[in-house]
Amino acid sequence: MLRSVLCLLLMLASYVEADPIRVYVGTYTRQDSKGIYTFTLNTETGATSEPQLAAELVNPSFVAIHGDNLFAVNEVSNMGDGKRGVGGVTGFQIEESGQLKKLNSQVSGGAGPCHLSVDHTGKCVVVANYGGGSVACLPIDDQGMLKEASTFIQHTGSSVNPRRQSGPHAHSANIDATNKFAVVADLGLDKLLVYKLDAATAKLTPNDPAFVKSEPGAGPRHFNFHPSSKFAYANNEMTSSVTAYQFDNQKGVLTPLATYSTIPEPVEGNSTAECLVHPNGKFVYVSNRGHNSIAMFAIQDDGRLKAIGHESTQGEIPRNFGISPDGKFLLAANQNSGTVVVFKINPETGKLTATGTVLKIPTPVCVRFYVP
Repeated sequence: MLRSVLCLLLMLASYVEADPIRVYVGTYTRQDSKGIYTFTLNTETGATSEPQLAAELVNPSFVAIHGDNLFAVNEVSNMGDGKRGVGGVTGFQIEESGQLKKLNSQVSGGAGPCHLSVDHTGKCVVVANYGGGSVACLPIDDQGMLKEASTFIQHTGSSVNPRRQSGPHAHSANIDATNKFAVVADLGLDKLLVYKLDAATAKLTPNDPAFVKSEPGAGPRHFNFHPSSKFAYANNEMTSSVTAYQFDNQKGVLTPLATYSTIPEPVEGNSTAECLVHPNGKFVYVSNRGHNSIAMFAIQDDGRLKAIGHESTQGEIPRNFGISPDGKFLLAANQNSGTVVVFKINPETGKLTATGTVLKIPTPVCVRFYVP
């Protein structure tokens, strides 16, 4: 009798769906887009709700979430009120309905902010200004309000490509698991710059050594740490490649291991956009714009990579993509197609399989998950 009851309970449990997870998508406000969109994802089936506008904002191309707060860049060069030559960062409170309540905005210190990260304690935001070639750190108060930048650092220099690298172009800012270091990928300088981070005071200071060089003309764009903190990976926009690094999380030192192509054969005009490590630490994924695919790599014990194939994103110009916190799904944002496509991830092989779920969201750029 007891065994029968247990079997019945197990059968009933198998029919109980997991709670859906909320997803936010940052966009360029071109054509029909009005700002940040949201929907829910069923973490068992990959099905979604219909996307809804969560907040109106100009060019919130990249967003970051900490707790019940969402922060978005304003990827512009004029924030208004006489604040020319600079973009901004806007903070929101995530409401129970999924809508976003605006708290306030601050200037980012430079033009065209394109990426930002919140430190792990929720005390500050680090933002990369692509157009201005600079990085800034903004404090967050106890109510989630942004304060004026405590740190602003202007990058200087150039690299070998006169069209793309005549000056600095900070393209991403990522914070390591210890919360002691921020790594800023600068496409214009062919460098990953490492800063010491004091989150409590929102201060950045150059590490020693202050940077690691990429291959000339590579154009490092985005960057992601391995869950072990022993390794890190950066996609190189201009050479369609990804570089594996060893990371010393005590000293903040990055050491290049090897670089790998993200396309199976040359594709004219291809460039990479995003690079993410799977939560289980076994795989790296990189988006190709032009080849319109996700390149898949297996991570070896020494941090190096082994190519395991490519999966079409079923759209044009995939930008950022997001991996669900449970590692089950990858959501690819196809900017030019106006779609977000849901893929199932095989946890053993790392391969992607389209679920058939395709969402219509105008000019999507960034996908982020909210876990209350």
